[in-house]
Amino acid sequence: MSAEQAHATAPFEAIVVGGGMVGATLACLLGWAGLSVALLDAREAPLDGQAAGTGAPSLRVSALTPVSRQLLEGLGAWPAMAARRVSPYRFMQVWDGEGSGEVNFSAEQAGVPLLGHIVENDVTLAALEARLAELPSVTVRFDARVAELDTESAGERRTVVLEGGERLQAPLIVAADGARSPLRERAGIETRERDTGQVAVVTTVRTARDHGGVARQVFLSTGPLAFLPLCVEGDARHCSIVWSTTPEEAERLTALSAQALGQALGAAIEHRLGEVTVVDRALAVPLIQRHAEHYVRPGFALVGDAAHSIHPLAGQGVNLGLMDAAVLAEEVVEGRRRGLSPGDEHVLSRYARRRRGDNAAMLALMDGFRLLFGARHPALTLARNLGLSGVDRLGPLKRLLMQQATGHRGRLPAACRPFSRRDAG
Repeated sequence: MSAEQAHATAPFEAIVVGGGMVGATLACLLGWAGLSVALLDAREAPLDGQAAGTGAPSLRVSALTPVSRQLLEGLGAWPAMAARRVSPYRFMQVWDGEGSGEVNFSAEQAGVPLLGHIVENDVTLAALEARLAELPSVTVRFDARVAELDTESAGERRTVVLEGGERLQAPLIVAADGARSPLRERAGIETRERDTGQVAVVTTVRTARDHGGVARQVFLSTGPLAFLPLCVEGDARHCSIVWSTTPEEAERLTALSAQALGQALGAAIEHRLGEVTVVDRALAVPLIQRHAEHYVRPGFALVGDAAHSIHPLAGQGVNLGLMDAAVLAEEVVEGRRRGLSPGDEHVLSRYARRRRGDNAAMLALMDGFRLLFGARHPALTLARNLGLSGVDRLGPLKRLLMQQATGHRGRLPAACRPFSRRDAG
């Protein structure tokens, strides 16, 4: 390391490591509030904003709740997303493929215009990157890989050392670097990790019948299968597929020809959308549930998948991460108003208290659903069917579940409440 490299650059107020949707959202929120922020990402370059949301849909999509949309609208990212490609859904159908139980949800019943949007991750990230470029207090660094982390620095400054030796300092360093977070490991934070025994098979299909803005999910003996509605150039006959199943079945499915996989998908969904044509490759992603033992250390915090990774059963993963970003930013900004450093232990402990319990409850809920619907015992099959049918008839319980699905639960940060923010420009 040269003498020049050994010296730290001008300090920031926060360093966010990981430029995905959650990290970019956090950097936007902090930058919008006027904090000096460095956003570090290992990718070599930003996304091609002109290409995002054009052509064939990306395999990586997220089901964004109305609460997440409100957050993205407040940051000024949503108009660019809507101009590209977002696919609204107003209805949800959930049924047991092993029996007759079924429950149907609608936006009208939930008291919202829409239940959510299926959005390609590239579309969301490209819009956020465009907003970041307009924030003068945010420095975005690509091809920036962290080699060392020092959270034991004297005083309130924490240090990251990049490959090549450059040192960056801030009172707060945030890990938003994914489920296998190297930064979390360097901070010495353990996780509770459990292999769910399932693998998600993801692909994109075109169906013979219009999906009608309905998100469909069927529980099969090996796991849930979701058909998530996409609208491609006005054609409402595309769906993103997430089929959670056993490793053996995932291996079999991904080895099938496109025609055979389409036939398997059509049969699994009981031909509710007619013939299914696979229009992209099929990928298999192991599903491992993780939850960090701690969300914070002195001057250090975890957000998004670095803090928790959840089964895709309810499509809540990115929404939980966006909520992490909104709550952490709110606590940092409020602490700053009271004269506290962004890395102050009181600021970070408030963030951890607000988010860890909610995330843990959602992880437990999804795990319970997975275990219940994966059970083959006849008595549990009957219970599932009675339960689903009962939910469809019981208004209060149904409204509670819809609140969970739309993100309207607990104390929402100001950035996620209607009319709480103006244009971020």
